[in-house]
Amino acid sequence: MMDRKIRIGLAEDKVVNRNAFISKVNQMNNCELVLNAHNGRDCLDQLKGLPESRKPDVIFMDIEMPYMDGIETVAYARQLYPSMHFIILTVFDDDDKVFDAIKAGAEGYLLKHESAAVLEDAINNVLTYGGAPMSPAIARKTLQLLHHADRPTVTQPLQQNNELPSDMSEREMEVLQMMVNGLDAKSIATKIDLSVHTVRKHIANIYDKLHINSKAQAISLAHRQGWFNG
Repeated sequence: MMDRKIRIGLAEDKVVNRNAFISKVNQMNNCELVLNAHNGRDCLDQLKGLPESRKPDVIFMDIEMPYMDGIETVAYARQLYPSMHFIILTVFDDDDKVFDAIKAGAEGYLLKHESAAVLEDAINNVLTYGGAPMSPAIARKTLQLLHHADRPTVTQPLQQNNELPSDMSEREMEVLQMMVNGLDAKSIATKIDLSVHTVRKHIANIYDKLHINSKAQAISLAHRQGWFNG
């Protein structure tokens, strides 16, 4: 594929995950790690300082990072480095994030526990065939969402009135407002002193009560109904 080693970059805020990834790259005969960033902003700063001959061919990007998350970083970096490839690494098969990452320009979406062989195959897939590698669990979730999106909705609640569902708790309304304000699950958890897992459960309940299936729909509906405009 190349007459040199493939240059790999990583943006990940947790030391244990960075070390695990580096260990996997060291198992790949034809790859070398040339960028090891602690967050999205650090990734962009490091890219600016690298000569063209040392810039990564593929960057693996965590999603939830401080200062600048992975999706925002991919969207920004794609404009600056259009020939560079980006693969998301995550512990969550989060449906909102899958589509947000693809729209931002990511070309793959893998779970962090994947083996070195799977990561290497994803690299070759992207560089050689222009593929879009996904972990099976994420691909399955994506297909389910696409099928759901194509299916007509039986009920269309909240289209004719501006009130939130009566069974929505104060905490769920608080979480919804923070989502509308642009916060992700990790930021919401920090702000209201809950675990990310608990926040995700609140978000799932919100989706269920609003009869929607994504953050984008939640934000659109909230703006359309004017729930938090005052």
